[in-house]
Amino acid sequence: NRLWVVLACLLVTVALSYFATTRLTLNASFEKMIPQSQPFIKNYLENRQSLRGLGNAVRVVVESSNGDIFDPHYLDALKEINDELFLTAGVDRAWVKSLWSPAVRWTEVTEEGFQGGPVMPDSYDGSAQSVQQLRQNIARSGIVGSLIGNNLKSSMIFVPLLEKDPVTGQGIDYHQFSKTLEEKLRNKYEFGGNVRVAGEEGKGPIKIRVIGFAKLVGDLIDGLMQVMLYFGVAALIATAIIFYFTRCVRSTTLVILCSVIAVVWQLGLVALFSFSLDPFSILVPFLVFAIGVSHGAQKMNGIMQDVGRGTHQLVAARYTF
Repeated sequence: NRLWVVLACLLVTVALSYFATTRLTLNASFEKMIPQSQPFIKNYLENRQSLRGLGNAVRVVVESSNGDIFDPHYLDALKEINDELFLTAGVDRAWVKSLWSPAVRWTEVTEEGFQGGPVMPDSYDGSAQSVQQLRQNIARSGIVGSLIGNNLKSSMIFVPLLEKDPVTGQGIDYHQFSKTLEEKLRNKYEFGGNVRVAGEEGKGPIKIRVIGFAKLVGDLIDGLMQVMLYFGVAALIATAIIFYFTRCVRSTTLVILCSVIAVVWQLGLVALFSFSLDPFSILVPFLVFAIGVSHGAQKMNGIMQDVGRGTHQLVAARYTF
């Protein structure tokens, strides 16, 4: 029943190709990247509703190249960046922390008891007096070394992320989130230089550094085009070596085609069962292709040896099955 088997495989390949090209998504899950059997992680997952803002988060450091954080132009830029991040989709806005967040406060003990307030004065207007008040609030808040750099030239915006987008109900698209960070922050403030700091304009005086799981995954996804290029080069090298070994176009095409079909089946099944392709496991299709080429070459070699000994072609094929 060779014809029926080939037709069945062809139909399955077409169907899985459709799923792989239309439904396959590339994303990652923060929870899948942490050891969920570890006692501390299990405790966190059981109480994560009470520990919001302590899991998946992005940290954005805004550094002034021409002075310190007490420059009014820097503080204006920091406020704009803080507002951009606050309004970004997927951000847990209640737990965002920066100099401009009301939740970042200072406290002190006086003769009358505890006193405190937001680090950023409510009356801040960019004047020398309000900047001095900000300097005093930072000194007694104890955030130097955490939200504020030790050299007072940079500050951090802590941006916790939600598990799912509240609008779509789907997991956060880290690729889109990373692109949004680049467009809203780096291109606009760092490279564009449209925010003036310390009296200099148009020189890109703001330096922005972003770390976090979401940014890492976004950068990995951005690099997948280069990974696919490597895949294509590897396939060409494998094709050349097999052809050099077999000196047969049909045998070479058969081995490579079957290996590519195996990759298509794998990606199609991933999409069919509504899984996402993880950037950290992007090498698995390479492994499937490599194993397919290796085993295919071995099978082809066995068939050729049996045929060379006088065995009928179909019988030789059954021997290697």
